[in-house]
Amino acid sequence: MNIRGFQVKDTEAVIRLWQDCGLLTSQNDPYKDIERKIKVNPELFLIGETEGKIIASVMGGYEGHRGWINYLAVHPAYQKRSYGRAIVTAVEELIIAKGAPKINLQVRTTNTAVIQFYSSLGYSVDDVTSLGKRLIKD
Repeated sequence: MNIRGFQVKDTEAVIRLWQDCGLLTSQNDPYKDIERKIKVNPELFLIGETEGKIIASVMGGYEGHRGWINYLAVHPAYQKRSYGRAIVTAVEELIIAKGAPKINLQVRTTNTAVIQFYSSLGYSVDDVTSLGKRLIKD
């Protein structure tokens, strides 16, 4: 798998990937999420491709205090091949280079397979409660 930065021409393929991986929810407009991401740290938005096909993605973030990982996806047909590990490692390296002392991410508590995946990469459950407030109705 070749890992490279996201390009606007990748939009439709990335959204199809997210659909195939079950990442999209009714409260998130993927087009707006991509539009917002490419305005802030666009170099932390990575895609993985093989044979010209986008099979993985990750959106990294850093706001000066903590790094973040969002929209990690590996197409179901390509899972269990270490592609998830590779693209997470790539975005971690970029976030660390920006000076982030820690990376946070959120996983639905019912998604035990993904929690196990992140645990295998050294992530652990923080003793916190995640809160959110929708500021813009998409």
